[in-house]
Amino acid sequence: MQHSVTPVGYLRSCFREKFAIPRQSRLAPAARGLVELVPPFDQPQAVEGLEQVSHVWLLFLFHQTLEAQPRLRVRPPRLGGNQFTGVFATRSTHRPNGIGQSVVKLDRVEAGKLWVSGIDLLDGTPILDIKPYVPYADSLPDAQNQMADAPPLLISVDWQPEALVCAQQQGQRLSQPLVELIEQCLAQDPRPAYSLPSPERQYGTQFWDVEVKWHYPTPERIRVLAVTPAI
Repeated sequence: MQHSVTPVGYLRSCFREKFAIPRQSRLAPAARGLVELVPPFDQPQAVEGLEQVSHVWLLFLFHQTLEAQPRLRVRPPRLGGNQFTGVFATRSTHRPNGIGQSVVKLDRVEAGKLWVSGIDLLDGTPILDIKPYVPYADSLPDAQNQMADAPPLLISVDWQPEALVCAQQQGQRLSQPLVELIEQCLAQDPRPAYSLPSPERQYGTQFWDVEVKWHYPTPERIRVLAVTPAI
């Protein structure tokens, strides 16, 4: 039997490119977004009671990685990016039906709009459903996952002085914690797990409408080189 789903809304996110998005939610608390609900869910009745909730589950569509041919095995970053394991043992974006889920902090609620933080979703992501986080049922202290038993190790992030000044200025313009966002995301080390870049190689991505460039002076350290408005 075939089933179809229709988005209840779309996420307006600080992440404009897939590169450097944290691999799980809540790893970058400064990552903010806005869920814009679509009719008929943009009415006050649909969000009634959410003011009592601190966190929500977002069920969403990996809209830029949808595939006609399902993958049975994938290569997760936690295994170095070059070792295969079953798709159902991972949270890979390459899902059989393209569905993902993330727990995010619910910062503010209005009719038709939910402000959220700690996100790991690309701008424009279709939101399929929203469910309240229920601590007594959703938090399992004795749960185990031997493949991902702890948060990823963070690496050091430092700044070229002029890049830091520009990031502070752009953060004030956006009314967003841009410096914290950049540091929290880059500390997760967004380079491919199997990559060992030379110090000369530069990387870049976009947060909000700002371009960020960085490199690796050493394998364990990132230096932010430039922060400029996107053209």
